[in-house]
Amino acid sequence: MTWLITGGAGYIGAHVARAMTSAGERVVVLDDLSSGIAQRLPSEVVLVRGSVLDRQTLDRTLAEHDVSGVVHLAAKKQVGESVEQPLRYYRENVHGLTVLLDAVVAAGVERFLFSSSAAVYGVPEMELIPEGAPCEPINPYGETKLTGEWLVRAAGRAHGLSTACLRYFNVAGAAAPELADTGVFNIIPMFFDRITRGEPLRIFGADYPTPDGTCVRDYIHVADLADAHLAVARRLAGQSGPGDLTVNIGRGAGVSVRELADLVSEVTGWTGGTVVEPRRAGDAAKAVASVDRISGELGWKASHEVRDMVESAWAGWLLRHPEAAGE
Repeated sequence: MTWLITGGAGYIGAHVARAMTSAGERVVVLDDLSSGIAQRLPSEVVLVRGSVLDRQTLDRTLAEHDVSGVVHLAAKKQVGESVEQPLRYYRENVHGLTVLLDAVVAAGVERFLFSSSAAVYGVPEMELIPEGAPCEPINPYGETKLTGEWLVRAAGRAHGLSTACLRYFNVAGAAAPELADTGVFNIIPMFFDRITRGEPLRIFGADYPTPDGTCVRDYIHVADLADAHLAVARRLAGQSGPGDLTVNIGRGAGVSVRELADLVSEVTGWTGGTVVEPRRAGDAAKAVASVDRISGELGWKASHEVRDMVESAWAGWLLRHPEAAGE
């Protein structure tokens, strides 16, 4: 079978494309290259430049490549930007998904894997967050992901699709330096950016009800995340009829921001310390995944530790910012 990966030239998408092709799956990528990089893709992967908002391109791509399953990663994903531009986020993330699902149903594609997010949970007060926890997103980004899950499941029920929704926790690291995250919106690249500028690492809030007062998060290596996509895609491919699966993708273990800052300093040789700034609105004290469901359903679990994430991300950062090595 052939899988279409939307957003497949992005940070996560390129890892998923590489994992799936390495495992022998046939892959086609659709990406508008607004943030994706074509050179990230394996040479055997066909790249179609286009948007999920473009129905004509979707219809042509699904037909020409005889697509039998879709991995939908294309989306806008910056929380702060979503607050400032909610209409854009709903257009890209929700309307774009609607157009894609329309095309999928019309083409007779029967398998659909949706990239969701732990942002659907909001700020739950629990030790480990199970998939059955209340979903109360606190920003437009999280709202669009939850709405996307509703759309995917509703389309699955109405049209006999096998569907899956993967709720990512904090993604980090790189399988190879050239595949590293090029943005500075996640905490590890944000730390690296401060190091490159010669400025202390910023910690937002040190008075949370956690062991060291800083927020605790569940970090997942992007290579593990890609392997999870492959496992779920193969689960969908092996199903003989419609079904739905919703799973958390994380390690099930928390790391505090202070612990992460110390590890980044150790890996990079940074001696400039940290600075504590006021809390950011909406930050939960702790957000760690329960991973019992994906372990029980698929026998999958993460294999990389947080040090692997930091070391591989730093190698990717230095590839683009060699000046940081001297800091």
